[in-house]
Amino acid sequence: MVITVSRYRFGQLVDDALDTLPDELLRLLDNVVIQIADRDPDDPHLLGVYHGIALTERTHDYTFALPDTITIFREAILAICATQDEVAHEVAVTVVHEIGHHFGISEARLHELGWG
Repeated sequence: MVITVSRYRFGQLVDDALDTLPDELLRLLDNVVIQIADRDPDDPHLLGVYHGIALTERTHDYTFALPDTITIFREAILAICATQDEVAHEVAVTVVHEIGHHFGISEARLHELGWG
């Protein structure tokens, strides 16, 4: 049985995850939008994805770029959770994981740090 969480409540969980991050870290988010979608069309099991140019790869000519995006996939997260608490935890982990990519942290390193 798949747990049900409304789109509105799921958005609140993403906001809650962002609220747990230190202000110093949030201030460093540069030109990034966080959005929610149901599933990734190419990989329906993907929980989140970062698209953009990581801060560590931006050069002096990084100007007029479209915002980077972090997408958190609601249905994919709900499909692996059995309780509301698990959903909240998985949302928090996924948000931190994708923000880590914005800061240039590799997939392997995020897993080593427990954010995978």
